[in-house]
Amino acid sequence: MDARWPVWKLAVLLYVFAAGAVAINLFMLGLLSQAVGFTALSPQAAVAASVPLGLPAAWAAGLWVRHLLDEGQD
Repeated sequence: MDARWPVWKLAVLLYVFAAGAVAINLFMLGLLSQAVGFTALSPQAAVAASVPLGLPAAWAAGLWVRHLLDEGQD
């Protein structure tokens, strides 16, 4: 049996952190967008948008961690 963690399990574990990072970045982008005339993004809207956008971020984080684990076993 292969003892390697699959990417999808890593992505599930990292989803909360990835979605949180996406929410913070969206909120900061909303604050920066005020400089060019847009309205600010509320924290609630940033969190709501980070729920679906956290999925690809978590998958990318899972791929990165899988790569690091593979390098560590060599």
